[in-house]
Order: sequence, then structure tokens, then C-alpha cells
Amino acid sequence: MDNKVIKADYIWLDGASPTQQLRSKVKVIPCGQAVDLSVFEEWGFDGSSTYQATGHDSDLNLRPVCFYPDPVRGDGNYLVMCEVFTPDNEPHPTNSRAQLRRALEMGGEAQDPWAGYEQEYTFFKDGRPLGWPENGYPAPQGPFYCSIGSQVAFGREIVEEHLDMCLKAGLLAYGTNAEVMPGQWEFQIGYRGGKGENASILKMADETWIARYLLCLVAEKHGVQVSFDVKPVKGDWNGAGMHTNFSTKATRDSKSGMKAIEDAIQNLSQRHKEHIAKYGANNHERLTGHHETCSINEFRSGVANRGCSIRIPRSVATKGYGYFEDRRPGANANPYDVAFMLVSTVLNVRTS
Repeated sequence: MDNKVIKADYIWLDGASPTQQLRSKVKVIPCGQAVDLSVFEEWGFDGSSTYQATGHDSDLNLRPVCFYPDPVRGDGNYLVMCEVFTPDNEPHPTNSRAQLRRALEMGGEAQDPWAGYEQEYTFFKDGRPLGWPENGYPAPQGPFYCSIGSQVAFGREIVEEHLDMCLKAGLLAYGTNAEVMPGQWEFQIGYRGGKGENASILKMADETWIARYLLCLVAEKHGVQVSFDVKPVKGDWNGAGMHTNFSTKATRDSKSGMKAIEDAIQNLSQRHKEHIAKYGANNHERLTGHHETCSINEFRSGVANRGCSIRIPRSVATKGYGYFEDRRPGANANPYDVAFMLVSTVLNVRTS
């Protein structure tokens, strides 16, 4: 037991702009004890190589905040999500998780906000979406959504392997499906209805980042690239979003549900532009008012309407309580940023 070591894959967000990217490095840790967060010590890295510092003062710190079994390296190894801190022990400006934490600590947590993320993405190989012909275009959209068969579904082996990895890591993954454009897929992270499941918004944002990380690793193994671009192919093709399901203690209460949802939508309508600014780069290319979107210049809500900014599921409207779906976030949006905007706006939390 005393000679045991574990491999800990430290994962963090870099300072790339306008869209942050994932980085990681592996630390081998002697471990003769039960594994908890204290096993994973802070670790330094070169911020000048991740767009987070200058070369003459480049040392930054990784602070572990949660960990998961590593399905890539096997039993006894871990994926460790980290926040980035300066040498002065302050959250780095690129540390969006810290901003979300602060919003929860300053009153958001009292309303027990939950989130579920529907992450769309596109596989690329040899410079084109997976399954597309070398020249020209595939058949028009229609037969590809939730499709079955090698002539319409491309990359399923990667999708299935990714889902297995998410489940082995203990993530609250609750489904996958082929999307409207060939080569495009979706996975979902969020509440599945199981007893004792914790779908708190910070945890779900963490798990969405870990799921993205695992997806990129699986695709790397298969020689395929993952694109989170909001409009991976220009023209008459669906874009890629990260629809976000949101609820609070009040919206989930049968006595206050619909009133709380209506109040939330009213609050959201007043800060539409602020949300759009945080909901992903180049989102204007996706939010056109076509392809199941509302125009980026409008704010609309409705029941069962996928052409709205905020959709209330038919089942929620029928029973009178539950959650709503924010359809505005792009596939490349930062789950921490989306969560922060929803918490601060819906729950009237101000952190400054």
C-alpha cells in the first residue's frame, strides 16, 4: 500500500480568446491512503504558454476542485478539475468557475439552482464533417436526426465509447443522439431522475467540461477532430448549440412553479444582450431566426416552441412546474459563464 502511486490528470481552462480551450497534464502521486480531494495538491504551470501570463512572470497555480475516476487510464487513476490562481492566491481573470462560485455563495445557492446541458458538436476529418463526400454536399437535412444506418449516421462508435467513458467516470450523462446535420451529434449532462442525484449547477458545469474533455480524447484516438463551432458549415445547415435547462427550488415547486418560471423569463428579457455577450463566439451566425433558433436581436419565450429564446417544455406547462430551456447558448459557450448569467439574472444575484 505504501508504494502505490496514482496518475492524476489535472485539467483546466486556458486563456484563449474568444473561446477558452481545455489543457491538461498528468501528475504521478504517491498515495497510501483513501483518495479524497486533499490527495491532489496544488501544482504550477507555465501560463505564458496558455495565454494566461507573460514570459517574464509566467508561474500560475492549479487548484484542484473536484475529481472523477479516470476511464482512460483505468482504475485507481483520476481526472482532476482545477481552477487557475495567481501566485497572490487570487482567482486568475480567466477563472470563470470562481465567478460562478461567488454568485452561489452570495445568495444563489439558497435557491438550489439546477442545470442540464445539451452539448452539440461536429466531428471533422480531412477538413470536412465526418461522412461528408470529398466534393460537394450530402443530401439535404432531414434523414440525419436520430438516424440509424451507415448511410446517414457517422461516428457512432466514437459517440458510444464516449458515453461509456462518461458513465465510468460517474458523470450524470443522460443521453446522446445524432443531430440534424450529418457528422453532428449531441450529448446531455444533467438530472436523470435517480434517487439522490445531485444536479446542482456548479457540479453540472464541471461535469460538462469533463465530458467535453473525454470526447476530445476519444476522438483523438480515432483520428477525428471535435468542433464546438456554432456554425461549422455555412449556408442552409443547422448550427450547433448548448441548450441549457435551468430550474430552481421555486420553479420545481408545484405551488409556485409557473409563476417562478414567468418571473425568471421576465428577468431574462431585461438582460438579453448581456447574456448573448457570454453565450459563445460568433453566435450571430447561428441565431438567425432559422434552423430552430430565435434571432439574436429578439427575445421571445413560448411553450414547446424551438424558435424561441426560452422554451417551456409542454410537459412543464401541463403540470405547472419544473424547468425551462435557454436555447441561446452556442456550442462553444463556457458552461460556467452560462450558469453564472442564469444564476445572477434569474435570482437577482450581484457579485460586485
